[in-house]
Amino acid sequence: MEKAKIERINELSRLARERKLTEEEKTEREALRREYIDAVKASLVSQLDNTYYLDEHGNKRKLLNKDK
Repeated sequence: MEKAKIERINELSRLARERKLTEEEKTEREALRREYIDAVKASLVSQLDNTYYLDEHGNKRKLLNKDK
């Protein structure tokens, strides 16, 4: 996620503590937050997809998806 978008999220959060946000600002904040959460989730999934462990026999095994 772009640094400018993260800064905008922080700016809107500061404004929310100081005063009531307009509907437009609330909508923008929620959209930016959703984008941030989605980016964090995608990053975590990518890390887990590339994670391996050693089994009891010393073999390198890929982590399996819990849904499988």
